[in-house]
Amino acid sequence: MRVALVLLVVLAVVTVWVTNMMLTDRFTESTRNRAELRLALYSGNILSELRSNAIVPQLLARDPALIGALNSGDFSQSSQRLISYVDEIGAASLMLLDRDGRTVAATDRNRLGEQHRNAPHFVEALRSNTTVFTTQEREAGGYTFTYSRRVESQNSVVGVIMVEVDLAKFERAWAGITDAVAVLNSEGTIILATEPRWRGRTMDEALVRQSPESAIERAIKATADWTALPPDAYLQGEAVMRVDGRIPFRGWTMATFTTYASVREKVNAVLALEIMGFALLAALAFYALSRRTALRMALFQRESAELRRLNARLQREISEREKVQKDLASAEQTLEQSSKLAALGEMSAAVSHELNQPLAAMKTYLAGARLLLRRNRPDEAMTAFHRIDDLIERMGAITRQLKSYARKGQEQLSPVDMAEALASSLSMMEPQLKARRVRISKILPDEPVRVMGDRMRIEQVLVNLLRNAIDATKSVAQPELEIILASGETATLSVRDNGHGIEDMDALFEPFYTTKQPGDGTGLGLAISSGIVADLGGRLTARNGVDGGAVFEMQLPILNETTRAAE
Repeated sequence: MRVALVLLVVLAVVTVWVTNMMLTDRFTESTRNRAELRLALYSGNILSELRSNAIVPQLLARDPALIGALNSGDFSQSSQRLISYVDEIGAASLMLLDRDGRTVAATDRNRLGEQHRNAPHFVEALRSNTTVFTTQEREAGGYTFTYSRRVESQNSVVGVIMVEVDLAKFERAWAGITDAVAVLNSEGTIILATEPRWRGRTMDEALVRQSPESAIERAIKATADWTALPPDAYLQGEAVMRVDGRIPFRGWTMATFTTYASVREKVNAVLALEIMGFALLAALAFYALSRRTALRMALFQRESAELRRLNARLQREISEREKVQKDLASAEQTLEQSSKLAALGEMSAAVSHELNQPLAAMKTYLAGARLLLRRNRPDEAMTAFHRIDDLIERMGAITRQLKSYARKGQEQLSPVDMAEALASSLSMMEPQLKARRVRISKILPDEPVRVMGDRMRIEQVLVNLLRNAIDATKSVAQPELEIILASGETATLSVRDNGHGIEDMDALFEPFYTTKQPGDGTGLGLAISSGIVADLGGRLTARNGVDGGAVFEMQLPILNETTRAAE
């Protein structure tokens, strides 16, 4: 019986191994064929969309109404005419530019008046007699794809018609079907991708940013999974199959990535049945060999008692862990408040200088008012008192900023105007900015940008970013800060300085990491700020600017009608 049991185990191992190899090759080839079929379908969709939009500029460039509007300068009906076309065409947007590159008609009325004089789609259209296609990277991320053609009247150029092709809709459609898809231009740069951080990079750069599993994790996974295969690449730590294809348009190519999950599931289903069958046979063999049922029952009882004791021990450990987590949350909140108070202490020295000036002026005005009263000139004395009242208001505003900044954040979130929070933070940092003579340039949208959050905590993040930017420009002769607030799918606030830049990007948001001199910083500001932004549903990122310096970018979910309804 023992020999038969050994032979049964050997037969089971050989059968499972052979079955695994055969089924893995078969299902992998089937999965690859389906991936190639999807790739051909995707490339055909892109090509069809591009070709269907390519003829539109040629037709619109001959529209008598648009030509007449460019000649007469009356564009009151032009935007409505373009809007009537956009649904039939299926394009993202249509725009009519005059000969100076100014948008005079558009399906998106918010873009009226934009200047495109130096834009590639405008310049190339003026130089060419045919329709031109251009790809341009957006500042907020992603690319725009446009067809443009010049509009002529009596052999003279009067404007340019531009059609924006909506290829982003394919990214959204692919994201729900395929694990990952990327479209590359002729230069090898990714211009469409289901992974947003891939755009603008080469395929090698994009895959390098996907951290693979460690060797130990892969070994454990391979031990537990009979269908482990050599992967083509790693996507979010998971092995994937890569299939490349060509799009017959300007040398574009496409790559799709498919996980081996479906292959593993199918193979493991068959292997599970085989292993179950051999397990039943082994169980019968063990039952035949078993002669000590009573001893087994005693052993099971002892193991059951040990499990009960282990369960009680685990419950105690769980309760202790929950207590530790509550203490840790309280400590994190205290640490955030301590960071604010540390910043408050640093600002108080500069604020005291700001208060000394109005105090000295008040003393002068009081002496003058006393002298005027003695000379029986009360009207002029009242003027001095009014000036003293203005100085007191100014001092009160300074102290109110400090008092509001020192308060703890609120428990529940509320709508926050990012422009107002920025103005309050700049007001708190005004003494340091004046002392360093920092030149500040702000780019703010006309409409309010609101998010759902805690204003005190958002101002804490902004103050930390401004302090770091000021410290980064200490060695610069002419320090400059550029603050940009933009709204789209998210509210994005960027703080750019002209300092020395970021040296160690990986450790930047780690606690207690700092490049400042001992005593100047604790290394907790960015770590706390990153945690605050993450708690509010956003993210805090950093990068080095093209012209030097560092760029910190805070992104928070925009507050729109959908967000209001959800709240």
